[in-house]
Amino acid sequence: MRAVVQRVTNAAVSVEGFTISNIGPGLLALVAIAKGDTKLDVDIIARKLSGLRIFEDEKNKMNLDIRQAGGAMLLVSQFTLFGDVRKGNRPSFDAAEEPTKANTLFEMLVASVASYGIDVSTGKFRADMQVSLTNDGPVTILLDSKRQF
Repeated sequence: MRAVVQRVTNAAVSVEGFTISNIGPGLLALVAIAKGDTKLDVDIIARKLSGLRIFEDEKNKMNLDIRQAGGAMLLVSQFTLFGDVRKGNRPSFDAAEEPTKANTLFEMLVASVASYGIDVSTGKFRADMQVSLTNDGPVTILLDSKRQF
């Protein structure tokens, strides 16, 4: 499982011209499920997302997690994070999990993050989404449950 995590002042997801989710300060996480991912991968990413200390404390040092900062999280499924362009310019998505299993694991991730006491919003699985955000910092962190980076 992979995630691109951005600290944001706000973020929103629109589908067919209608905003379906939005948050104020917090985290936007674009998430991809890989073939072979399990609940263990969900647990690893949920724990990392909830514990990332990338919010500033009173000394302007990145020392607080999302709960301590009072932020919300927007989780958006994005299988293209497993796009492989090593053999050309057209991405291969062979490493991405098939949609039914990916959706099940994504929903498990949403529930797991929420179980940490975090206000969670989502995009719409398999929809053509428009994601808007204001990256705060900018701060962008890459996560991978298999520690490939």
